[in-house]
Amino acid sequence: MTTLEQENLVKERADVLARVRARQAEMSENGVRVDAGGTDVAENMRLLGEAGVNRLSVPAEYGGLWAGGMWSGWRDTTEVLVEISAADSSTGMCWTNNGIHPRRLFTADLPRETKEQLADELINDGRRLVSSNSEAGAKGPVTGRRVPGGVVVSGTKTFNTNSGGGGRDLLIVGFALLGPDADAETATRHEALVRLDAPGVRQAHDWDNMGQRGTHSQTITYEDVFVPDGWHFASTLTDPNMFGAGMLFHAALMQGIGEGAFASAIGYLRTLNRGSMPKFPTALEDPLMHRQLGEMSSELAAARAYLLSVAGWLEEPGADPRTITIHGFRSKVASTRASLEVSGRIHDLTGARSTANRYRFDRFWRNARTFATHDSIDAKNALVGAYELSGELPNVLDYFRL
Repeated sequence: MTTLEQENLVKERADVLARVRARQAEMSENGVRVDAGGTDVAENMRLLGEAGVNRLSVPAEYGGLWAGGMWSGWRDTTEVLVEISAADSSTGMCWTNNGIHPRRLFTADLPRETKEQLADELINDGRRLVSSNSEAGAKGPVTGRRVPGGVVVSGTKTFNTNSGGGGRDLLIVGFALLGPDADAETATRHEALVRLDAPGVRQAHDWDNMGQRGTHSQTITYEDVFVPDGWHFASTLTDPNMFGAGMLFHAALMQGIGEGAFASAIGYLRTLNRGSMPKFPTALEDPLMHRQLGEMSSELAAARAYLLSVAGWLEEPGADPRTITIHGFRSKVASTRASLEVSGRIHDLTGARSTANRYRFDRFWRNARTFATHDSIDAKNALVGAYELSGELPNVLDYFRL
């Protein structure tokens, strides 16, 4: 790819970011309704499709904005996720699937015609992807067996974020492909692309959490679901920087929640413009409020700067996986702490009137607290601390539950 072509991709990615920012107010209003009703984020995902965000992880040869190495453009993609999550974090969490998983699919051993169709659906139809991997609490692993023309997949996945759209949206299902003797001990890891409306796909519609209510992270059961050849593939060794990239996406989601809470508090205070005590007639004259706002602003700015710096380092040729993983863990810690701190403190500034349900400012803390429970911050700090003492990256799976 020529230098001019690369420059054009950078410009087009900047245009996508600008279009997302232009839609933030509308997405935030939609997010309030989604949180109130626990409904799907379909309207926001439509807006993102129109803004061209799915092109960020589609290869340039298929009409997208991703070219070069595996993580080319990752800083821009990460910044877009921050802005989406600032508007509505359920939407941000849903879009993480469309942001990171196409980079695996387009480098997987799939036929070109499958990739062409996938690219067309992502760009032109706003197709939504669902990572169907977690089996926590399920009775056993999801398995597959070969049949003429494809494979048949059976079992249950317990978390399927972004599955609320239904229809032709695609589940990326991890499963153990059994050999002729059906021995689970010798099964190999495979993945399949399955339509949500495929025969045998059973949706439980059981997602009812205090936060991230629009993610529709429901349980899905596969009852002898047929997957034709060309739509399943053997899982290869994960890119060594995949874990670090994933942590950066987690950090971006938390960062967006904190920034969204801060922006909402600022907007409310500008409208109400009351001081924290009667001696301060307005917020503009209240130094106590200024101090708290300044503290929150600095914490968020520092976490954002670190996050985007690491995302930029990931793009560099020869990025060291150990270094990126450690920085990814640190970034998630920084953004999580800033997000929980800011989203938990805004009512101290905005006051009792701001607790009215029409504002739903509490959604920011509920969303942050819900996603932060995905994996322990203490465990992340323990991993980083062990690295600092030993100079070696510990086994991540000793600290992080997939």
